[in-house]
Amino acid sequence: MEKFRQIVALKLAPHLDLPVHTVRAMMESPPNSNWGDVAIPCFALAKQRRQSPASIAAKLASEVDLSALASKVEAMGGYLNITFLSHRVAEEIMAGLQNEGFLYGNTQPGQGKNIVIDFSSPNIAKPFGIGHLRTTVIGHSLSRIFTELGYSVVRVNHLGDWGTQFGKLIVAYELYGEGDPLEENAVDKLFRLYVKFHQEAAQNPELESQAREYFRRLEAGDPAIRKYWELFKTVSLVEFKRVYELLDITFDHLLGESFYEPLLAPTVAQIEAQGLATLSDGALIVDLEAQGLPPMLLKKSDGATLYATRDLAAALYRQRTHEPHLLLYVVGQEQTLVFKQLAAVLKLMGEAAGDKVVHVSFGLFKFPEGRMSTRRGNIVFLEDVLNKSIELALAVIEHKNPTLEGKEEIAEKVGVGAIIFSDLKHGRIKDVTFDWEEMLNFDGETGPYLQYTHARACAVLRKAAEVPGVEADIAALTDEYALPLIKLLGEFAPIVAKAALEFEPSVVARYVLDLAQAFNRFYHHCRIIGSDDGVQNARLALVRATKVVLARGLYLLGLSAVERM
Repeated sequence: MEKFRQIVALKLAPHLDLPVHTVRAMMESPPNSNWGDVAIPCFALAKQRRQSPASIAAKLASEVDLSALASKVEAMGGYLNITFLSHRVAEEIMAGLQNEGFLYGNTQPGQGKNIVIDFSSPNIAKPFGIGHLRTTVIGHSLSRIFTELGYSVVRVNHLGDWGTQFGKLIVAYELYGEGDPLEENAVDKLFRLYVKFHQEAAQNPELESQAREYFRRLEAGDPAIRKYWELFKTVSLVEFKRVYELLDITFDHLLGESFYEPLLAPTVAQIEAQGLATLSDGALIVDLEAQGLPPMLLKKSDGATLYATRDLAAALYRQRTHEPHLLLYVVGQEQTLVFKQLAAVLKLMGEAAGDKVVHVSFGLFKFPEGRMSTRRGNIVFLEDVLNKSIELALAVIEHKNPTLEGKEEIAEKVGVGAIIFSDLKHGRIKDVTFDWEEMLNFDGETGPYLQYTHARACAVLRKAAEVPGVEADIAALTDEYALPLIKLLGEFAPIVAKAALEFEPSVVARYVLDLAQAFNRFYHHCRIIGSDDGVQNARLALVRATKVVLARGLYLLGLSAVERM
């Protein structure tokens, strides 16, 4: 309904002596649909003009002629409430959806702008655990949302592939690995070796010294040591790839911390040359007291660099390589201070990246004890969770629809979708509690419910002889079930824009839930096939429009829109 809102803004602007865009920005959606389609609060105007909000709203209601597009214009409690003509709303939105599909109303504000999104970032030779789910699915969804708005998105997987832990792991592999080629369960084996190293080092501190020496040799490029590091990285990426394929996620760059190692010295040198670095107890720091932050530690007293130094080098590389509009880091909220320091130091350096760093933080993923049977030590592997969900989804499908063709493929999409949606339906800053029963419920606020709704729309269209265009009798779509559905369809583009503005996939998740619920009410109360021709054609057009938008909403979240269930 953006077209109507713009017309209202044009009509009201002269009466308020305000620019059209200012009037448009004032508009709100009433909390109760019975109060209208648009509400204009008059409280700020009242303060400026020393009049009561009610009198301003009443004056506008009596003076502004909106009869061509509104059925009701009334002042209510300091608001000007406007209800659009039902047939005009139906005609406008249905025509737009027919002509533009899910892009209806999308102004592509990101054209010509780059956004770098750093997400997922598992550690080499360590389990790709359930704890990595949130960064992975939130980052993936945001990459699709920003792409939808016309941005050129660079997806970066900042692998944890460097550090003293690799010296420890190489020592453990030589001592306890028994030459295992790591062809099966590689990451699990490497993780167990890493744990064993720490157990043994507690009794034999000399192992720590040997590990430091091995990492020094790795940094120096010693081929005898580097071959182990390359093996660990290769076998880890093979396992990670299986998870990403299940989630249908790809990256533009798989650049680990090791990639930025050659850039660390120039980065530190630049900071020193700018007079920003000082020594504190032998360590090199950037003092951020003026910014209200603790100092950023660049080098320890022994000269070793830290994660912060690599983060700086990576940010500078991304700025110079991609010239981004924004640098997004999808990382847990416990790292908030790190990214405040990163942005602060970049600003002190005079680098454009300082104003572009956005920490897209999120809450914890809670996993109740005893609810996950496939465990390896104290780690819940994400691949195990996905496979378990697929297995459970298959059992549900076999119970509900035993003759369904392609059950295994559909179960994979439903099982994976259930995991993704169970995360994304929550505001990202909230903690998420894992619950199999809730997640795979076909009737609740779940991924399977959304996919089933899409499959239901597909089934209706398969039964119809043809899918009509906008020549259908759209006036038949102004009843109490069709019209709310149409209005929701018209809000898809603003919803996507809002999700991007707030870096919040849950905005899209809540929208598709509302859309599915509105469609199911329409489906249950309105006869579609078998009604009068004009009515049937109009309702089929609405089913098709819903299918298109629902499928796109699912895509933006990372779910597959299955056509049969």
